[in-house]
Amino acid sequence: MKISKETVSHVALLSRLELKEGEIELYQQQLSRILEYVEKLNEINTNDVEPTSHVLYLNNVFREDEVKASLSREEALRNAPDSTDKFFRVPKIID
Repeated sequence: MKISKETVSHVALLSRLELKEGEIELYQQQLSRILEYVEKLNEINTNDVEPTSHVLYLNNVFREDEVKASLSREEALRNAPDSTDKFFRVPKIID
């Protein structure tokens, strides 16, 4: 399937892209090659192939929620570049 320059220009307009004439010709060739490849794929007999949503079997790995000890405030602030007794101190970003 061959894509026309007008189609490429129309898609560029919808995408709010400014393309030069050389870019339009390049994208026309590239998109045409992509669609030709997809047409080849459509020739493959897939009657006995089950549709899948993903090529790999996905399985979630869940673990039990366990209550564990967390860091103390002192441990959390120990490596902070700047802190007060209770908080991380960061540079002011809002005037």
